[in-house]
Amino acid sequence: MPRRTLSVLHLSTGDYDGGAFRAAFRLHEALQDIGIGSRMRVQRKSRDDHSISNGGGRLASLRNGCTALLDRLPLTLYRSRSAAPYGVQWIGSCSASAVARTDADIIHLHWLGGGFLSIGALKELGRPLVWTMHDMWPFTGGCHYDQGCGRYADSCGACPVLGSRTSFDLSRWVWSRKHHSWRGLPMALVAPSAWLAGCARSSSLFRGWPVRIIGNPLDTAVFRPIEKACARACLGIDQDRRVILFGGVNPVSFSNKGFGILLESMKIARRSWTDMDYELIVFGCSEPEEALPEEINIRFIGYLNDEISLAILYNAADVMVVPSFQESFCQTAAESLACGTPVVAFDSTGVRDVVDHKINGYLARPYEVEDLTHGMRWVLSGGAQNELSRHARQKAVEHFSRHKIAKEYAELYHEVLDHGQ
Repeated sequence: MPRRTLSVLHLSTGDYDGGAFRAAFRLHEALQDIGIGSRMRVQRKSRDDHSISNGGGRLASLRNGCTALLDRLPLTLYRSRSAAPYGVQWIGSCSASAVARTDADIIHLHWLGGGFLSIGALKELGRPLVWTMHDMWPFTGGCHYDQGCGRYADSCGACPVLGSRTSFDLSRWVWSRKHHSWRGLPMALVAPSAWLAGCARSSSLFRGWPVRIIGNPLDTAVFRPIEKACARACLGIDQDRRVILFGGVNPVSFSNKGFGILLESMKIARRSWTDMDYELIVFGCSEPEEALPEEINIRFIGYLNDEISLAILYNAADVMVVPSFQESFCQTAAESLACGTPVVAFDSTGVRDVVDHKINGYLARPYEVEDLTHGMRWVLSGGAQNELSRHARQKAVEHFSRHKIAKEYAELYHEVLDHGQ
């Protein structure tokens, strides 16, 4: 007997300006491609797409912005907190009752921060839930990456992101609200990498919950290899230099992305790569105001607002470097591989599901600057560049193509509905 057509409503704070938002939107499009009725409800709408709603016009935009500001008020109590993202989610701009009135069979949760959906609202949505965890926030006391503290395995408290030394701090309060609101809630959890799935399973909030591993989808028809000389001509990049690429969403200001360790690596390269003409290109941000080391040949190209320009940039590079300390998946690494550009990263967290050591890139010992530098040199000067590129493209197509990922989610939706019956 053929299965009936499914209807899915995705809840996501945004639809574009962030890795998690882009992953949610790409899945939304991929599901439509295979005949699933997919819609999105967001707080910040950037795309001109009738299947995406922010709850209604200019008034909704004003309300959403005010809610985002109010949600951050408790953080003002912690003057020593780091600049890393932190989600309190004590209020939300998204009406749970309005979501519950939709005709969706499945509510698919994504990144919910910025005052979009409150912690207590999940139990009021009135539909079977699937939650793709794009970072660690779903099982922590508010941080999106725990910086290695591991307190989510207990009940948080004394949060290093908050600069707190008190057990009963904001992180413990957020953790407690999640614990009381979500206990026994029927919800299918998804992680885009084995590392994040393992963290969720070891957490005090989700211990014992099954976690499905499904990668983030990628349009491999957009992110595909093109002639390197053509790509460089489009962007005005020197044809004869070796190009190292680094970037993402605010890659310099967010310390987790590892820009500091990359600068140290490039200093080593400057001293030892005397036989190579190379350039580091950074995308996703403007040049920082503070002075950078003069000995580093670095160029900032700012924000790229469309995927075609981003794909051209990946093709113009010889290697993509991802020196992040923690990554739930690493979408930029997958995009780079799809364009045939090898990736150098640390052998840790979610990027291990994307990069295969000396097959489509290089995984350096965490978090050794010298080995990161060696990995970049190995890719740039090795004789297996064509093989690395071929395997890079193959990995992206076989593991992260939008059709493959959409099918995996469709199967999960049916399992959730069948189980509910």
